[in-house]
Amino acid sequence: MFRKWLLLLLVVGLAACSTSSPPGKPGGAARESGAPTSLPAWSQQELGDTLVALKQSCKAIARKPGWSEVCKQADGIAPDNAQAVRQFFENRFAAWKINDGGRDSGLITGYYEPLLSGSRTRSERTPWPVYGIPADFYSVDVPASVRGKSSLAARRSGPNRLTLSAAGDIEIRPADFPADNRGTRLKGRLDGKRLLPYYTRAEINQGKGVANAPILAWVEDPVELFFLQVQGSGRIQLDDGSFIHVGYAEQNGYGYQSIGKWLVDKGELTLGDASMQGIKDWLARNPQRRLELFAVNPSYVFFKTLPGDNGGPMGALGVPLTGGYSIAVDPRYIPLGAPVYLVTTWPHSTQPLTRLVHAQDTGSAIKGAGRADFFWGYGTEAGMYAGRMKQQGNLWMLLPKGMNPSQAL
Repeated sequence: MFRKWLLLLLVVGLAACSTSSPPGKPGGAARESGAPTSLPAWSQQELGDTLVALKQSCKAIARKPGWSEVCKQADGIAPDNAQAVRQFFENRFAAWKINDGGRDSGLITGYYEPLLSGSRTRSERTPWPVYGIPADFYSVDVPASVRGKSSLAARRSGPNRLTLSAAGDIEIRPADFPADNRGTRLKGRLDGKRLLPYYTRAEINQGKGVANAPILAWVEDPVELFFLQVQGSGRIQLDDGSFIHVGYAEQNGYGYQSIGKWLVDKGELTLGDASMQGIKDWLARNPQRRLELFAVNPSYVFFKTLPGDNGGPMGALGVPLTGGYSIAVDPRYIPLGAPVYLVTTWPHSTQPLTRLVHAQDTGSAIKGAGRADFFWGYGTEAGMYAGRMKQQGNLWMLLPKGMNPSQAL
């Protein structure tokens, strides 16, 4: 998922009795802190909703060593049985305090799932297309060992896919492509027998390349469509009241460039105002500069429709996210599926936000043991909180008793 909203503030730590650090991952460690009952404000927690989120995680982790009995027991507990839920977490888990390079606290940001108004058909009210992958779009994996070569050959290996092959009839010149794209995969379009970089956002907004792209829906607001691309997934409410889920399918091969940073550098916004809401407010005051601003970020996301009902978007764990109870983490330090006790504050506030959440997602900007991205859910209110969340926080991961972090990772 694409998330760009950053954060800061601080809380408490607990006494240690043992320490575990993932091998080969310097700068992160976890020390055992004891029972969940020793955690800050634990007794004040209502745990029914977090049990529901754990049951989602269990769909992916129940067969992993150490989790099967925990998940089996969780499945038999009703979320509205407050005493049974509390006893389950207190009796089954031990808490491990997360440290990041000796720091107890880390950066906690927020993300959300946008909700857009749209239609299956274009109209005066809904003139903005949500594109699927264009037919002329191709990607190809280029290992670092050959990235420096002046010319490579490739062949078609499937829809929108090329594979390097000495006998291939398609020429690739790696130096043609954006530097951000050279690490793993090149993305482009065919011009005869040569792969060229795909079109930038500005060029796509001019209609290049997308004449042969499927249109999944038409939406009302180009600004909300831009932020849908930043978040990577969202819901579109159609004319009849039904919803469609759309999620990231591909990206045009250019690195993300922050429009908030550009506005700050140009003196259009202060750093404190460069939140998602601040950017939307600026655009409302300067609608004639919308295309100029959006062109600063050449990255463009193509979508696919997602199966399922009106549940949350699918996270990296492979289960639907739960608003207010799912987080994205760095899986080198916190195993996906683990409950995580989060102690932070509400956005732009000193009011405590303390909750047992679940590591169910990852993100390209989520790096480090103490780093987390809090999923607020979907819609306007969730977007407001996500865009403003710039807090510092503490994390404890809860593991089944007898399991340490090295075994869990």
